[in-house]
Amino acid sequence: MIRFENVSVTYAERGAPTLRNLDLTVPEGELVLLVGPSGVGKSTLLGAVSGLVPHFTGGTLTGRVTVAGRDTRTHKPRELADVVGTVGQDPQAHFVTDTVEDELAYGMESLGLAPAVMRRRVEETLDLLGLAELRDRPIATLSGGQQQRVAIGSVLTPHPRVLVLDEPTSALDPAAAEDVLAVLQRLVHDLGTTVLMAEHRLERVVQYADRVLLLPEGVMGPPAEVMAMSPVCPPVVALGRLAGWSPLPLTVRDARREAAGLRERLGDVSPASPVPAVPPVRDAGPVSEASGSGRRGRFSPFRRRSGGGVEASGRAGAPGLVDVRGLGVRRGRVEALRRVDLRVAPGETVALMGRNGAGKSTLLGSLVGMVEPTSGSVLVGGRAPHRTDPRELIRRVGLVPQEPRDLLYADTVAAECAAADADAGAAPGSCRALVSELLPGVTDGTHPRDLSEGQRLALALAVVLTGRPPLLLLDEPTRGLDYAAKGRLVAHLRALAAEGHAIVLATHDVELAAELAHRVVILASGEVVADGPTADVVVSSPAFSPQVAKILAPQPWLTVEQVREAL
Repeated sequence: MIRFENVSVTYAERGAPTLRNLDLTVPEGELVLLVGPSGVGKSTLLGAVSGLVPHFTGGTLTGRVTVAGRDTRTHKPRELADVVGTVGQDPQAHFVTDTVEDELAYGMESLGLAPAVMRRRVEETLDLLGLAELRDRPIATLSGGQQQRVAIGSVLTPHPRVLVLDEPTSALDPAAAEDVLAVLQRLVHDLGTTVLMAEHRLERVVQYADRVLLLPEGVMGPPAEVMAMSPVCPPVVALGRLAGWSPLPLTVRDARREAAGLRERLGDVSPASPVPAVPPVRDAGPVSEASGSGRRGRFSPFRRRSGGGVEASGRAGAPGLVDVRGLGVRRGRVEALRRVDLRVAPGETVALMGRNGAGKSTLLGSLVGMVEPTSGSVLVGGRAPHRTDPRELIRRVGLVPQEPRDLLYADTVAAECAAADADAGAAPGSCRALVSELLPGVTDGTHPRDLSEGQRLALALAVVLTGRPPLLLLDEPTRGLDYAAKGRLVAHLRALAAEGHAIVLATHDVELAAELAHRVVILASGEVVADGPTADVVVSSPAFSPQVAKILAPQPWLTVEQVREAL
Protein backbone atom coordinates (compact mmCIF):
# COMPACT_ATOMS: atom_id res chain seq x y z
CA MET A 1 0.00 0.00 0.00
CA ILE A 2 2.83 2.42 0.91
CA ARG A 3 6.35 2.11 -0.52
CA PHE A 4 9.47 4.19 0.22
CA GLU A 5 12.35 3.58 -2.17
CA ASN A 6 15.68 5.14 -1.12
CA VAL A 7 13.90 8.29 0.08
CA SER A 8 15.76 11.30 1.49
CA VAL A 9 14.25 14.67 2.39
CA THR A 10 16.39 17.77 2.89
CA TYR A 11 15.33 21.28 3.87
CA ALA A 12 17.59 24.08 2.70
CA GLU A 13 17.78 25.79 6.10
CA ARG A 14 18.90 22.58 7.85
CA GLY A 15 21.64 21.24 5.59
CA ALA A 16 21.63 17.63 6.76
CA PRO A 17 18.79 15.42 5.48
CA THR A 18 15.80 15.04 7.80
CA LEU A 19 15.18 11.59 6.29
CA ARG A 20 18.06 9.64 4.78
CA ASN A 21 17.98 6.67 2.35
CA LEU A 22 14.72 5.26 3.71
CA ASP A 23 13.48 1.95 2.27
CA LEU A 24 10.32 0.35 3.62
CA THR A 25 6.99 -1.17 2.65
CA VAL A 26 3.76 -0.85 4.64
CA PRO A 27 1.28 -3.59 3.65
CA GLU A 28 -2.43 -2.94 3.29
CA GLY A 29 -4.50 -3.25 6.45
CA GLU A 30 -1.78 -2.73 9.05
CA LEU A 31 -1.28 -0.16 11.79
CA VAL A 32 2.32 1.04 11.79
CA LEU A 33 3.56 3.19 14.68
CA LEU A 34 6.42 5.67 14.13
CA VAL A 35 8.66 6.18 17.16
CA GLY A 36 11.80 8.15 17.85
CA PRO A 37 13.02 11.31 19.58
CA SER A 38 11.53 14.71 18.73
CA GLY A 39 12.80 16.17 15.47
CA VAL A 40 14.01 12.95 13.78
CA GLY A 41 11.61 13.26 10.85
CA LYS A 42 8.40 11.49 11.90
CA SER A 43 6.17 14.34 10.69
CA THR A 44 8.23 14.64 7.50
CA LEU A 45 7.72 10.95 6.75
CA LEU A 46 3.96 11.29 7.29
CA GLY A 47 3.93 14.36 5.05
CA ALA A 48 5.70 12.44 2.29
CA VAL A 49 2.84 9.91 2.33
CA SER A 50 0.11 12.56 2.08
CA GLY A 51 1.98 14.61 -0.53
CA LEU A 52 2.43 17.61 1.75
CA VAL A 53 6.18 16.94 1.48
CA PRO A 54 7.48 18.49 -0.69
CA HIS A 55 4.47 20.11 -2.45
CA PHE A 56 3.45 22.21 0.55
CA THR A 57 6.43 22.24 2.92
CA GLY A 58 9.15 22.78 0.34
CA GLY A 59 12.48 21.02 0.60
CA THR A 60 13.96 18.42 -1.72
CA LEU A 61 12.68 14.84 -1.89
CA THR A 62 14.82 12.26 -3.63
CA GLY A 63 13.86 8.66 -4.23
CA ARG A 64 10.25 7.57 -4.68
CA VAL A 65 7.16 7.38 -2.44
CA THR A 66 4.07 5.58 -3.76
CA VAL A 67 0.65 5.22 -2.13
CA ALA A 68 -1.79 2.77 -3.71
CA GLY A 69 0.43 2.97 -6.81
CA ARG A 70 0.41 6.78 -7.01
CA ASP A 71 3.74 8.60 -6.94
CA THR A 72 3.49 11.46 -4.43
CA ARG A 73 6.05 13.50 -6.39
CA THR A 74 3.68 13.72 -9.38
CA HIS A 75 0.39 13.71 -7.42
CA LYS A 76 -0.37 16.74 -5.30
CA PRO A 77 -2.23 16.37 -1.98
CA ARG A 78 -5.62 17.11 -3.56
CA GLU A 79 -5.02 14.30 -6.07
CA LEU A 80 -4.41 11.90 -3.15
CA ALA A 81 -7.37 13.07 -1.05
CA ASP A 82 -9.59 10.11 -2.00
CA VAL A 83 -6.87 7.68 -0.87
CA VAL A 84 -5.12 9.39 2.06
CA GLY A 85 -6.73 11.08 5.06
CA THR A 86 -4.42 13.23 7.19
CA VAL A 87 -4.65 14.68 10.70
CA GLY A 88 -1.70 16.86 11.70
CA GLN A 89 -0.40 17.84 15.11
CA ASP A 90 -2.41 21.08 15.17
CA PRO A 91 -6.15 20.37 14.76
CA GLN A 92 -7.00 24.07 14.43
CA ALA A 93 -5.01 24.24 11.20
CA HIS A 94 -7.16 21.41 9.85
CA PHE A 95 -10.60 23.05 10.10
CA VAL A 96 -12.36 24.73 7.18
CA THR A 97 -15.91 25.10 8.55
CA ASP A 98 -17.45 26.56 11.71
CA THR A 99 -19.47 23.72 13.29
CA VAL A 100 -18.78 20.10 14.16
CA GLU A 101 -21.36 18.56 11.81
CA ASP A 102 -20.31 20.73 8.87
CA GLU A 103 -16.65 19.80 9.42
CA LEU A 104 -17.46 16.09 9.38
CA ALA A 105 -19.35 16.49 6.11
CA TYR A 106 -16.89 18.76 4.29
CA GLY A 107 -14.48 16.10 3.02
CA MET A 108 -17.34 14.04 1.60
CA GLU A 109 -18.82 17.10 -0.12
CA SER A 110 -15.46 17.74 -1.77
CA LEU A 111 -15.50 14.18 -3.13
CA GLY A 112 -19.06 14.53 -4.42
CA LEU A 113 -20.66 11.80 -2.30
CA ALA A 114 -24.45 11.43 -2.28
CA PRO A 115 -26.31 13.32 0.51
CA ALA A 116 -27.80 10.08 1.91
CA VAL A 117 -24.34 8.53 2.19
CA MET A 118 -22.98 11.68 3.81
CA ARG A 119 -25.77 11.76 6.39
CA ARG A 120 -25.26 8.12 7.38
CA ARG A 121 -21.48 8.48 7.72
CA VAL A 122 -21.77 11.66 9.77
CA GLU A 123 -24.09 9.93 12.22
CA GLU A 124 -21.80 6.90 12.44
CA THR A 125 -18.77 9.08 13.13
CA LEU A 126 -20.56 11.20 15.73
CA ASP A 127 -21.36 8.00 17.64
CA LEU A 128 -17.93 6.41 17.14
CA LEU A 129 -16.06 9.39 18.58
CA GLY A 130 -18.56 10.49 21.23
CA LEU A 131 -19.35 13.74 19.45
CA ALA A 132 -23.15 13.48 19.19
CA GLU A 133 -23.80 16.09 21.89
CA LEU A 134 -21.41 18.51 20.17
CA ARG A 135 -22.80 18.25 16.63
CA ASP A 136 -24.16 21.83 16.51
CA ARG A 137 -21.37 23.43 18.55
CA PRO A 138 -19.05 26.01 16.97
CA ILE A 139 -15.61 24.43 16.70
CA ALA A 140 -14.01 27.52 18.25
CA THR A 141 -15.86 26.84 21.53
CA LEU A 142 -14.55 23.28 21.93
CA SER A 143 -11.71 22.18 24.17
CA GLY A 144 -8.43 21.10 22.59
CA GLY A 145 -9.26 17.44 23.05
CA GLN A 146 -12.73 17.84 21.56
CA GLN A 147 -11.21 19.60 18.55
CA GLN A 148 -8.79 16.69 18.17
CA ARG A 149 -11.69 14.24 17.96
CA VAL A 150 -13.46 16.41 15.38
CA ALA A 151 -10.30 16.54 13.26
CA ILE A 152 -9.99 12.76 13.38
CA GLY A 153 -13.68 12.33 12.55
CA SER A 154 -13.44 14.63 9.54
CA VAL A 155 -10.92 12.32 7.88
CA LEU A 156 -12.80 9.16 8.82
CA THR A 157 -16.05 10.08 7.06
CA PRO A 158 -14.67 9.85 3.46
CA HIS A 159 -13.43 6.29 4.25
CA PRO A 160 -9.86 6.72 2.93
CA ARG A 161 -7.73 3.62 2.32
CA VAL A 162 -4.81 5.17 4.21
CA LEU A 163 -4.94 7.22 7.42
CA VAL A 164 -1.93 9.37 8.38
CA LEU A 165 -2.10 10.57 11.98
CA ASP A 166 0.42 12.83 13.76
CA GLU A 167 0.05 12.68 17.56
CA PRO A 168 -3.67 11.77 17.39
CA THR A 169 -4.12 11.22 21.14
CA SER A 170 -1.89 14.02 22.44
CA ALA A 171 -4.80 16.26 23.50
CA LEU A 172 -7.18 13.49 24.56
CA ASP A 173 -8.03 12.27 28.05
CA PRO A 174 -7.26 8.58 28.68
CA ALA A 175 -10.81 7.36 28.06
CA ALA A 176 -11.20 9.39 24.85
CA ALA A 177 -7.80 8.18 23.63
CA GLU A 178 -8.84 4.56 24.15
CA ASP A 179 -12.05 5.20 22.22
CA VAL A 180 -10.17 6.72 19.26
CA LEU A 181 -7.60 3.91 19.21
CA ALA A 182 -10.38 1.32 19.36
CA VAL A 183 -11.97 2.96 16.32
CA LEU A 184 -8.65 2.89 14.44
CA GLN A 185 -8.15 -0.76 15.31
CA ARG A 186 -11.65 -1.54 14.03
CA LEU A 187 -10.91 0.23 10.75
CA VAL A 188 -7.71 -1.79 10.36
CA HIS A 189 -9.24 -5.15 11.27
CA ASP A 190 -12.69 -4.84 9.68
CA LEU A 191 -12.14 -2.56 6.67
CA GLY A 192 -8.48 -3.18 5.83
CA THR A 193 -7.57 0.49 6.31
CA THR A 194 -3.83 1.16 6.49
CA VAL A 195 -2.89 3.44 9.40
CA LEU A 196 0.46 5.21 9.73
CA MET A 197 0.71 6.99 13.08
CA ALA A 198 3.32 8.99 14.99
CA GLU A 199 2.76 9.23 18.73
CA HIS A 200 5.03 10.04 21.68
CA ARG A 201 2.69 8.63 24.35
CA LEU A 202 3.67 5.06 23.61
CA GLU A 203 2.00 3.77 26.77
CA ARG A 204 -1.30 4.43 25.01
CA VAL A 205 -0.66 3.06 21.55
CA VAL A 206 2.16 0.53 21.25
CA GLN A 207 -0.07 -2.45 22.05
CA TYR A 208 -2.33 -1.58 19.08
CA ALA A 209 0.50 -1.56 16.52
CA ASP A 210 1.14 -4.37 14.04
CA ARG A 211 4.62 -2.98 13.37
CA VAL A 212 6.82 -0.26 14.81
CA LEU A 213 9.12 1.92 12.69
CA LEU A 214 12.06 3.36 14.63
CA LEU A 215 13.58 6.60 13.35
CA PRO A 216 16.17 7.76 12.46
CA GLU A 217 17.48 4.18 12.10
CA GLY A 218 14.65 3.18 9.74
CA VAL A 219 14.24 -0.20 11.47
CA MET A 220 10.75 -1.70 11.20
CA GLY A 221 9.53 -4.86 12.90
CA PRO A 222 7.20 -6.39 15.53
CA PRO A 223 6.58 -4.01 18.45
CA ALA A 224 8.30 -6.12 21.13
CA GLU A 225 11.45 -6.53 19.03
CA VAL A 226 11.74 -2.83 18.19
CA MET A 227 10.97 -1.76 21.78
CA ALA A 228 13.87 -3.91 22.96
CA MET A 229 16.29 -1.64 21.08
CA SER A 230 14.42 1.67 21.07
CA PRO A 231 15.83 4.62 23.04
CA VAL A 232 12.23 5.73 23.69
CA CYS A 233 9.83 3.32 25.36
CA PRO A 234 6.74 3.40 27.61
CA PRO A 235 6.94 2.74 31.36
CA VAL A 236 5.70 -0.85 30.96
CA VAL A 237 8.68 -1.63 28.70
CA ALA A 238 11.13 0.28 30.92
CA LEU A 239 9.92 -1.72 33.92
CA GLY A 240 10.28 -4.95 31.92
CA ARG A 241 13.86 -4.05 31.02
CA LEU A 242 14.63 -3.26 34.66
CA ALA A 243 13.14 -6.53 35.89
CA GLY A 244 14.73 -8.60 33.10
CA TRP A 245 11.44 -9.90 31.68
CA SER A 246 11.56 -11.65 28.32
CA PRO A 247 9.73 -11.19 26.08
CA LEU A 248 9.16 -7.57 27.00
CA PRO A 249 5.52 -6.85 27.89
CA LEU A 250 3.64 -4.23 25.89
CA THR A 251 0.47 -4.12 28.00
CA VAL A 252 -0.31 -3.78 31.68
CA ARG A 253 -2.04 -7.18 31.56
CA ASP A 254 1.05 -8.94 30.23
CA ALA A 255 3.27 -7.15 32.75
CA ARG A 256 1.06 -8.14 35.69
CA ARG A 257 1.46 -11.78 34.71
CA GLU A 258 5.24 -11.36 35.11
CA ALA A 259 5.20 -9.09 38.14
CA ALA A 260 4.78 -11.56 41.04
CA GLY A 261 8.54 -12.01 41.43
CA LEU A 262 9.16 -8.28 41.31
CA ARG A 263 6.53 -7.67 43.98
CA GLU A 264 8.31 -10.22 46.20
CA ARG A 265 11.68 -8.52 45.62
CA LEU A 266 10.20 -5.18 46.60
CA GLY A 267 8.63 -6.81 49.67
CA ASP A 268 7.72 -4.39 52.41
CA VAL A 269 9.88 -1.56 51.06
CA SER A 270 8.04 1.74 51.16
CA PRO A 271 8.55 3.69 47.93
CA ALA A 272 10.20 7.07 48.18
CA SER A 273 7.99 9.83 46.82
CA PRO A 274 8.80 10.52 43.17
CA VAL A 275 8.13 14.19 43.90
CA PRO A 276 10.34 16.19 46.28
CA ALA A 277 8.50 17.60 49.28
CA VAL A 278 7.06 21.08 49.04
CA PRO A 279 9.89 23.36 50.19
CA PRO A 280 9.56 25.74 53.15
CA VAL A 281 7.66 28.83 52.14
CA ARG A 282 9.93 31.48 50.77
CA ASP A 283 9.94 34.13 48.11
CA ALA A 284 10.24 32.73 44.59
CA GLY A 285 12.78 35.44 43.90
CA PRO A 286 12.56 39.04 42.85
CA VAL A 287 11.02 39.78 39.52
CA SER A 288 12.82 42.39 37.49
CA GLU A 289 10.86 45.53 36.73
CA ALA A 290 11.89 44.94 33.12
CA SER A 291 9.68 41.88 33.02
CA GLY A 292 6.69 44.12 33.59
CA SER A 293 7.73 46.71 31.07
CA GLY A 294 8.83 44.59 28.14
CA ARG A 295 8.33 46.38 24.87
CA ARG A 296 5.76 43.84 23.65
CA GLY A 297 4.54 42.21 26.87
CA ARG A 298 6.28 38.99 26.00
CA PHE A 299 4.81 36.86 28.80
CA SER A 300 1.35 38.36 28.78
CA PRO A 301 -1.43 35.81 28.28
CA PHE A 302 -3.28 38.49 26.35
CA ARG A 303 -0.98 37.93 23.37
CA ARG A 304 -3.06 34.86 22.57
CA ARG A 305 -5.61 34.91 19.82
CA SER A 306 -9.06 35.81 21.19
CA GLY A 307 -11.36 33.37 21.00
CA GLY A 308 -17.13 22.62 43.98
CA GLY A 309 -18.22 19.79 46.20
CA VAL A 310 -14.65 19.01 47.35
CA GLU A 311 -12.84 21.24 49.80
CA ALA A 312 -9.58 22.59 48.46
CA SER A 313 -6.42 21.00 49.81
CA GLY A 314 -3.23 22.85 50.58
CA ARG A 315 -0.62 23.05 53.28
CA ALA A 316 -2.13 24.01 56.59
CA GLY A 317 -0.97 27.44 57.65
CA ALA A 318 0.89 28.06 54.38
CA PRO A 319 0.21 31.33 52.62
CA GLY A 320 -1.60 30.74 49.36
CA LEU A 321 -0.19 32.19 46.18
CA VAL A 322 -3.44 31.06 44.51
CA ASP A 323 -6.76 31.41 46.34
CA VAL A 324 -9.88 30.43 44.39
CA ARG A 325 -13.19 30.31 46.25
CA GLY A 326 -16.58 29.32 44.86
CA LEU A 327 -15.52 30.10 41.30
CA GLY A 328 -18.22 29.92 38.66
CA VAL A 329 -17.79 30.67 34.95
CA ARG A 330 -20.63 30.68 32.45
CA ARG A 331 -20.17 30.93 28.67
CA GLY A 332 -23.54 31.48 27.09
CA ARG A 333 -25.67 28.51 28.11
CA VAL A 334 -22.63 26.45 29.18
CA GLU A 335 -21.61 26.46 32.84
CA ALA A 336 -17.87 25.88 32.37
CA LEU A 337 -16.97 25.99 36.07
CA ARG A 338 -19.14 25.56 39.16
CA ARG A 339 -18.25 26.26 42.80
CA VAL A 340 -14.53 25.58 42.33
CA ASP A 341 -12.23 25.98 45.32
CA LEU A 342 -8.45 25.81 44.88
CA ARG A 343 -5.50 26.89 46.97
CA VAL A 344 -1.88 26.60 45.81
CA ALA A 345 1.10 27.44 48.03
CA PRO A 346 4.53 28.64 46.89
CA GLY A 347 6.69 25.66 45.92
CA GLU A 348 3.68 23.44 45.28
CA THR A 349 2.96 21.66 41.98
CA VAL A 350 -0.70 20.87 41.24
CA ALA A 351 -1.95 18.81 38.29
CA LEU A 352 -5.45 19.52 36.95
CA MET A 353 -6.89 16.39 35.36
CA GLY A 354 -10.23 15.30 33.96
CA ARG A 355 -11.90 14.45 30.69
CA ASN A 356 -11.86 16.79 27.69
CA GLY A 357 -14.14 19.77 28.30
CA ALA A 358 -14.08 19.38 32.09
CA GLY A 359 -12.95 23.00 32.61
CA LYS A 360 -9.18 22.67 33.11
CA SER A 361 -8.16 25.30 30.54
CA THR A 362 -10.96 27.60 31.72
CA LEU A 363 -9.60 27.42 35.26
CA LEU A 364 -6.10 28.26 34.03
CA GLY A 365 -7.58 31.14 32.04
CA SER A 366 -9.18 32.53 35.19
CA LEU A 367 -5.79 32.56 36.93
CA VAL A 368 -4.27 34.82 34.25
CA GLY A 369 -7.28 37.12 33.83
CA MET A 370 -8.31 35.80 30.42
CA VAL A 371 -11.57 34.49 31.88
CA GLU A 372 -13.69 36.69 34.15
CA PRO A 373 -15.53 34.92 36.97
CA THR A 374 -19.32 34.85 36.81
CA SER A 375 -19.39 34.15 40.55
CA GLY A 376 -16.93 33.57 43.36
CA SER A 377 -13.44 35.00 43.61
CA VAL A 378 -9.95 34.42 42.18
CA LEU A 379 -6.84 35.86 43.81
CA VAL A 380 -3.24 35.43 42.65
CA GLY A 381 -0.72 36.98 44.99
CA GLY A 382 -3.59 38.83 46.64
CA ARG A 383 -4.87 40.39 43.40
CA ALA A 384 -7.82 39.58 41.16
CA PRO A 385 -6.23 38.72 37.79
CA HIS A 386 -9.07 40.03 35.59
CA ARG A 387 -8.85 43.42 37.33
CA THR A 388 -5.05 43.68 37.31
CA ASP A 389 -3.10 45.69 34.76
CA PRO A 390 -1.48 43.17 32.36
CA ARG A 391 1.90 44.87 32.81
CA GLU A 392 1.65 44.11 36.52
CA LEU A 393 0.10 40.68 36.11
CA ILE A 394 2.89 39.29 33.93
CA ARG A 395 5.30 39.87 36.81
CA ARG A 396 3.24 37.41 38.85
CA VAL A 397 2.05 34.69 36.50
CA GLY A 398 3.13 33.12 33.20
CA LEU A 399 1.07 30.85 30.95
CA VAL A 400 2.22 28.34 28.32
CA PRO A 401 -0.94 27.68 26.26
CA GLN A 402 -1.92 24.48 24.45
CA GLU A 403 -0.89 26.02 21.15
CA PRO A 404 2.75 27.16 21.51
CA ARG A 405 2.82 29.20 18.30
CA ASP A 406 0.56 31.75 20.05
CA LEU A 407 3.67 32.90 21.92
CA LEU A 408 6.11 32.85 18.99
CA TYR A 409 6.42 35.64 16.44
CA ALA A 410 10.10 36.07 15.50
CA ASP A 411 11.75 34.63 12.38
CA THR A 412 14.42 32.56 14.13
CA VAL A 413 14.99 30.71 17.38
CA ALA A 414 17.80 33.13 18.21
CA ALA A 415 15.51 36.14 17.76
CA GLU A 416 12.81 34.56 19.95
CA CYS A 417 15.36 33.93 22.69
CA ALA A 418 16.85 37.43 22.47
CA ALA A 419 13.38 38.99 22.75
CA ALA A 420 12.55 36.77 25.71
CA ASP A 421 15.75 37.81 27.53
CA ALA A 422 15.06 41.48 26.90
CA ASP A 423 11.41 41.31 27.95
CA ALA A 424 12.26 39.40 31.14
CA GLY A 425 15.21 41.56 32.05
CA ALA A 426 17.30 38.37 32.08
CA ALA A 427 20.97 38.02 31.22
CA PRO A 428 21.58 37.54 27.50
CA GLY A 429 21.63 33.84 26.63
CA SER A 430 19.27 32.81 29.46
CA CYS A 431 16.44 31.72 27.17
CA ARG A 432 18.82 30.04 24.72
CA ALA A 433 20.34 28.01 27.56
CA LEU A 434 16.85 26.82 28.51
CA VAL A 435 16.11 25.79 24.92
CA SER A 436 19.36 23.81 24.80
CA GLU A 437 18.51 22.18 28.13
CA LEU A 438 14.97 21.17 27.16
CA LEU A 439 15.66 20.17 23.57
CA PRO A 440 19.29 19.96 22.45
CA GLY A 441 20.15 20.22 18.78
CA VAL A 442 17.90 23.11 17.71
CA THR A 443 19.98 25.65 15.79
CA ASP A 444 19.76 29.43 16.21
CA GLY A 445 18.80 30.11 12.60
CA THR A 446 15.80 27.74 12.50
CA HIS A 447 12.41 29.38 11.91
CA PRO A 448 9.90 28.38 14.63
CA ARG A 449 7.40 27.25 11.99
CA ASP A 450 9.95 24.66 10.79
CA LEU A 451 10.18 23.06 14.24
CA SER A 452 8.19 19.99 15.16
CA GLU A 453 5.29 20.49 17.55
CA GLY A 454 7.41 19.22 20.43
CA GLN A 455 10.26 21.54 19.53
CA ARG A 456 7.90 24.53 19.30
CA LEU A 457 6.53 23.65 22.71
CA ALA A 458 10.04 23.49 24.17
CA LEU A 459 10.79 26.92 22.71
CA ALA A 460 7.56 28.40 24.10
CA LEU A 461 8.31 26.87 27.51
CA ALA A 462 11.77 28.42 27.46
CA VAL A 463 10.31 31.80 26.52
CA VAL A 464 7.96 31.79 29.51
CA LEU A 465 10.39 30.16 31.95
CA THR A 466 12.94 32.89 31.22
CA GLY A 467 10.68 35.29 33.10
CA ARG A 468 10.73 33.01 36.19
CA PRO A 469 7.19 34.00 37.25
CA PRO A 470 6.19 33.14 40.85
CA LEU A 471 3.19 31.27 39.40
CA LEU A 472 3.68 29.14 36.29
CA LEU A 473 0.67 27.75 34.40
CA LEU A 474 1.11 25.00 31.79
CA ASP A 475 -1.68 23.73 29.52
CA GLU A 476 -0.82 20.25 28.18
CA PRO A 477 2.95 20.85 28.50
CA THR A 478 4.06 17.45 27.16
CA ARG A 479 2.22 17.43 23.81
CA GLY A 480 4.75 16.40 21.19
CA LEU A 481 7.57 15.78 23.69
CA ASP A 482 9.41 12.46 23.69
CA TYR A 483 10.31 10.76 26.97
CA ALA A 484 13.78 12.28 27.14
CA ALA A 485 12.50 15.82 26.57
CA LYS A 486 9.74 15.24 29.12
CA GLY A 487 12.33 14.08 31.64
CA ARG A 488 14.33 17.26 31.14
CA LEU A 489 11.17 19.35 31.55
CA VAL A 490 10.31 17.53 34.80
CA ALA A 491 13.80 18.15 36.17
CA HIS A 492 13.59 21.87 35.39
CA LEU A 493 10.11 22.27 36.87
CA ARG A 494 11.18 20.44 40.03
CA ALA A 495 14.07 22.88 40.38
CA LEU A 496 11.69 25.83 40.02
CA ALA A 497 9.34 24.37 42.63
CA ALA A 498 12.29 23.86 44.99
CA GLU A 499 13.03 27.58 44.66
CA GLY A 500 9.48 28.44 45.72
CA HIS A 501 7.68 28.83 42.40
CA ALA A 502 4.12 27.50 42.32
CA ILE A 503 3.17 25.39 39.28
CA VAL A 504 -0.31 24.49 38.06
CA LEU A 505 -0.55 22.28 34.99
CA ALA A 506 -3.55 20.96 33.08
CA THR A 507 -2.67 17.58 31.65
CA HIS A 508 -3.96 14.24 30.39
CA ASP A 509 -0.47 12.76 30.87
CA VAL A 510 -0.90 10.52 33.92
CA GLU A 511 2.79 9.60 33.89
CA LEU A 512 3.73 13.30 34.12
CA ALA A 513 1.39 13.82 37.07
CA ALA A 514 2.89 10.83 38.87
CA GLU A 515 6.43 12.17 38.42
CA LEU A 516 5.86 15.86 39.09
CA ALA A 517 2.73 16.77 41.04
CA HIS A 518 2.39 17.09 44.80
CA ARG A 519 -1.39 17.18 44.40
CA VAL A 520 -3.90 16.15 41.76
CA VAL A 521 -7.22 17.94 41.28
CA ILE A 522 -9.76 16.11 39.12
CA LEU A 523 -12.48 18.15 37.40
CA ALA A 524 -15.71 16.80 35.93
CA SER A 525 -18.36 18.95 34.24
CA GLY A 526 -16.80 22.07 35.73
CA GLU A 527 -16.71 20.82 39.33
CA VAL A 528 -13.87 19.57 41.54
CA VAL A 529 -14.55 15.90 42.33
CA ALA A 530 -11.19 15.01 43.88
CA ASP A 531 -8.34 17.00 45.42
CA GLY A 532 -5.53 15.35 47.33
CA PRO A 533 -1.98 13.95 47.32
CA THR A 534 -1.02 12.48 43.95
CA ALA A 535 -0.53 8.91 45.17
CA ASP A 536 -3.93 8.87 46.87
CA VAL A 537 -5.87 10.33 43.94
CA VAL A 538 -4.34 8.58 40.92
CA VAL A 539 -4.03 5.09 42.42
CA SER A 540 -7.72 5.11 43.32
CA SER A 541 -8.70 6.14 39.77
CA PRO A 542 -8.42 3.51 37.00
CA ALA A 543 -8.57 6.22 34.33
CA PHE A 544 -5.76 8.34 35.79
CA SER A 545 -3.49 5.68 37.27
CA PRO A 546 0.05 5.37 35.78
CA GLN A 547 1.20 2.08 34.29
CA VAL A 548 3.54 1.13 37.14
CA ALA A 549 0.75 1.59 39.69
CA LYS A 550 -1.50 -0.74 37.70
CA ILE A 551 1.22 -3.36 37.27
CA LEU A 552 2.39 -3.47 40.90
CA ALA A 553 -0.95 -2.91 42.64
CA PRO A 554 -1.79 -3.18 45.47
CA GLN A 555 1.72 -1.99 46.32
CA PRO A 556 1.91 1.84 46.15
CA TRP A 557 4.50 2.32 43.36
CA LEU A 558 3.99 5.10 40.79
CA THR A 559 7.12 5.33 38.60
CA VAL A 560 9.90 3.18 37.20
CA GLU A 561 12.45 5.42 38.92
CA GLN A 562 10.94 4.60 42.33
CA VAL A 563 11.32 0.89 41.61
CA ARG A 564 14.88 1.34 40.32
CA GLU A 565 15.91 3.16 43.50
CA ALA A 566 14.32 0.50 45.70
CA LEU A 567 16.07 -2.35 43.87
